[in-house]
Amino acid sequence: MSFDTRTFRDALGLFVTGVTVITTRDPDGRPVGITANSFNSVSLEPPLVLWSVARQSRSLAAFEQADHFAVHILRIDQQDLSDQFATSMTDKFAGLGPLTGLGGIPLLKDYAARLQCRIYGRHPAGDHIVFIAEVERLDLNRTARPLVYHGGHYAKLADMPPTG
Repeated sequence: MSFDTRTFRDALGLFVTGVTVITTRDPDGRPVGITANSFNSVSLEPPLVLWSVARQSRSLAAFEQADHFAVHILRIDQQDLSDQFATSMTDKFAGLGPLTGLGGIPLLKDYAARLQCRIYGRHPAGDHIVFIAEVERLDLNRTARPLVYHGGHYAKLADMPPTG
């Protein structure tokens, strides 16, 4: 490699991403959730999405054993929620009153979009595990503005005027 890990990370930080909270239940039925910006679409037919989690994540075991998970695409006003699920606190769901979704997964009540997914495949990839899933149920707030991340910080989108 002609570059170091920090340079690679800085280059990837130039790619603007949305911010999600991914939720599931561990084998003992406890709700588990993490903030992730590695979310992406894969296919329209069937409707597939992917995301990845570091092998060192304390939540990895729950996602590796889960059949379902939910992807909550966050709104611009949900930075506090993103931060809450990005920490290692014991009860990330405190005060949220989650709903129950497909396969018993915990669902957050507020979101820009919420996708309930069934695992399609898990793939080791370097220091991460990539999860591919089929979207089985979708809830969408069409007027919501997304929370985005750029260069190691939350950012705001600016609409550009139409061209030509």
